[in-house]
Amino acid sequence: MLEIDKLSVSYGTVHALQEVDLEIAGEGVLHGVIGPNGAGKSTLLDAVSGRRRPTAGAIRYRGQDITRRSVAWRRRRGMARSFQRTNIFQDLTVREQLSLVAWRLGDDRISDVIEVMDLGDYLEERAGRIAYGVQRRVDVALALIGRPQLLLLDEPGAGLSAEETLRLFQHVRDLVGERRIAAVVVEHDVDAVFACCGVVTVLDLGRHLATGVPAEIRADQRVITAYLGSAA
Repeated sequence: MLEIDKLSVSYGTVHALQEVDLEIAGEGVLHGVIGPNGAGKSTLLDAVSGRRRPTAGAIRYRGQDITRRSVAWRRRRGMARSFQRTNIFQDLTVREQLSLVAWRLGDDRISDVIEVMDLGDYLEERAGRIAYGVQRRVDVALALIGRPQLLLLDEPGAGLSAEETLRLFQHVRDLVGERRIAAVVVEHDVDAVFACCGVVTVLDLGRHLATGVPAEIRADQRVITAYLGSAA
């Protein structure tokens, strides 16, 4: 689904990513990305989604080089992104904003998104008045409209309790499996990542440190030294 080859991103003299190689499979895989603050996790999603131009390297999506393609081009071809902060209209009802995005993308099949994200009881509520955990689910639902093949989630658990984060991850994991799509999720809650992600990648200081199944990552001494020892 996604191939990242020697990807580097710099902000002036600061190297946010340095020659990162990574492959993201399709077919129902939830792929977690973890690492210390400043590891380059959000920058990775920015580059993949087209919001940050790489300094060097290449990004291939379904075999096609998209390194220089725009955000809109990527969205139209099945790549969607959510952000650390909720990206919703506070004064619109949940139904209104889901319908607005569906109209914009020409997707009239939003009932299953509503069901899988458990939003049926909130459709007539204004988004600014619902609980923050539900707002996060709305944010993910907006990214799911248009039936993306690759979903990029940037800290969907930000501001949520551990229990709420785990519940949200379970929703996403189930959806990814049912739709047979690929999803990449950046998250600080390593327990939720290890519980729900089939593959985990660790970044450290802008470099790729390790990729494997959760059990392998938990046991990797490099990861324990760089991150898990302080995150435990």
